[in-house]
Amino acid sequence: MLATMRELLEEAEQNQNAVGAFTAPNMEIAAGIVRAAEESGTSVILMIAEGRMAHSPLHLIGPMLVEAARRSSVRICVHLDHGLTLDMAERALSYGFTSIMFDGSRYDLEENIRLTNEAAKLARACGASVEAELGTIGGREATDRDEDILCTDVDQIREFAQRVDVDAIAPAIGNAHGHYKGVPHLHFDRLAQIHEAVSLPLVLHGGSGIPDDDFRKCIRLGMRKINIATANLDAMVGAAQNYLQEDTEHTFYGMNERITDAVCRSTLHCIDVFRHPDL
Repeated sequence: MLATMRELLEEAEQNQNAVGAFTAPNMEIAAGIVRAAEESGTSVILMIAEGRMAHSPLHLIGPMLVEAARRSSVRICVHLDHGLTLDMAERALSYGFTSIMFDGSRYDLEENIRLTNEAAKLARACGASVEAELGTIGGREATDRDEDILCTDVDQIREFAQRVDVDAIAPAIGNAHGHYKGVPHLHFDRLAQIHEAVSLPLVLHGGSGIPDDDFRKCIRLGMRKINIATANLDAMVGAAQNYLQEDTEHTFYGMNERITDAVCRSTLHCIDVFRHPDL
C-alpha cells in the first residue's frame, strides 16, 4: 500500500520509534526489503538518491518501486533521496513517488530555504511529503564526491524549521554515508540541542555501520527516520560472492534468491532495532 512519509513519521512519533528508509537500486534489493516489511508487518520507505541514478535510471527504477509499494500488504512510502534539483523532484513525483528530499545543504541558508520551499510546492501539489537537510552529512551519496562532515548549527536549524514547509529535517551530527573509517562518533549533545530546538521529526542519514545502541539513543533524541543503504548493498555483494564460490551449478535465478534472502535478513535486523529502541 502506497503511503506518504508523513503518515509513517506520525506512526513512528506515536510509537516513539523510527521508520527504516532503505535504498533500493535494483529489483533484488527492493524485493528483499519488501519481503522483510511484510514478514514483520512493518511500514518502510523505499528510496533512491539522485546521485545513484547513473546506475539506477529513474525511468526504470521509479515505476518498479512504486508498483512494489502498491502491491505490498504493508504501508510503503517511495522516496526520492538527496534530490539536488527541482527538475528531479518534479520527475520523481510524476512517477508517483509519495515523498521527496530536497538537499539544499550545499547552498547558504537563504538559498536552501528558497529552493526547499519551491520543491515543497511541487510535492504538496501531488499530496507528497518533503524532507530537507541542513549541515553536511559526510561520505558519498548525494554526488560522486566525498563530502566533509559539517555539523548542523542549532540556531540555524531552528530558523530553518520555522521558514520551510517540510515534514522532516536531516541534521548532520557526525554521521556519514558509506563505510565509516573506524567507529562512528555521533554528537549526541548536538542532537539533543537540535531535538529541543526543532519540533519536526529528524532523519538520520548514513545509518549503515552505526552500532545498535547508538541507533536507540538517536531514536530517543527524536530521530524518526533512519536511512540504510550500504548495509544492504554489502549483504547483496556478500551473498553473490558466497554463492559463486560454492561447488555447484550457478544460475542467475539461484543468485537472485540468495541476494533477496540476504537483503531481507539485513533489513529485518534494522527493522527490529528501529521498532524496539528500548530493548
